[in-house]
Amino acid sequence: MDRREFLLDTASKGLGVMALPFMKLPDFLKETRMGVVVHSYGSRWRSKTPSQKYPGFDDAIAMLEHCHKIGAGGIQVIVKDWTPDFAKKMRDRREKLGLYLEGSIGVPKDASDVGRFEQEVVHAKEAGATILRTVATSGGRRYEVFHSLQEVQDFKKNAMSALKLAEPVLRKHKVKLAVENHKDWLAPELVSALKELSSEWIGVTLDFGNSISLIEDPMEVIEALVPYIASTHVKDMGVEEYSDGFLLSEVPLGKGILDLPKIIALCKKHNPNVTFNLEMITRDPLEIPCLKNEYWSVFDGVPASALARTLRMVKQNKYATALPRVSQKTAEERLAEEEENVVKCLAYSRDQLGLV
Repeated sequence: MDRREFLLDTASKGLGVMALPFMKLPDFLKETRMGVVVHSYGSRWRSKTPSQKYPGFDDAIAMLEHCHKIGAGGIQVIVKDWTPDFAKKMRDRREKLGLYLEGSIGVPKDASDVGRFEQEVVHAKEAGATILRTVATSGGRRYEVFHSLQEVQDFKKNAMSALKLAEPVLRKHKVKLAVENHKDWLAPELVSALKELSSEWIGVTLDFGNSISLIEDPMEVIEALVPYIASTHVKDMGVEEYSDGFLLSEVPLGKGILDLPKIIALCKKHNPNVTFNLEMITRDPLEIPCLKNEYWSVFDGVPASALARTLRMVKQNKYATALPRVSQKTAEERLAEEEENVVKCLAYSRDQLGLV
């Protein structure tokens, strides 16, 4: 009998258990554990850097194995190009480790792309994922990829078309699509889209900090989107002034400006079964050029008070030291810092947020 079997046997006999996080628990003993988003390993995912200590993750199973070792509850990972055989291997390994799986998937570009989308949904579900995170843009940020309000309107129209193409596939396979607030939609825009879609199979991947880049109040965004929550990207954010606006950076949980206990509680209130997925991206700070005219060309109706509130928040919450920067470090140093950040965040989620 291995450790996992011993713990499960002990639990079933009512003898009490310690160190439960690595087992697949019966319902009455289930606890919420923090999982890890693939983007938390931006340097290590598919890494070509030769490193004995931080070898690259060649596929989702390699990432799953590592996240199990460091005590995570599951992973959210890219599903693209999986085969039926790989999906079955992923399912078998995931079940043995007792971890959950969420997929990350692209919505159909047009009617001819629905087949590709459905195939990825089928593979993800075969591996055990019933929630799939997506973004409505190609991954770019609103103030960088668009240059006019008309481009924003076109984006929203195309996004709605894509989601409407996706919905019958999701309904057929009983898999939920969770659209992230990915520095693209303003919260009211995303709420309006979800109301128009009116589907139980399309909800939100609630990113805790992205919308600060759009001059939105993070708690107002949480409160607006949390009724539609299907998944999460858990993060804390650090801010710093710069000449054209402010800098924004993911920082280890508990080191930033977000009220994480309050946000976690709201998420659990609206969806007791929601997963919490760590997205601790180790990178240089993002520049949010909110004092440049070009930034405002893709917004309409945002009051001046929102800009004033955001800049005041930045001024009052300057990061204790300069925001972390990694571009000047060696590849091995970046890998080491990335791993340290993920491990720190998992420890904080366990010790301070009750996600054990």
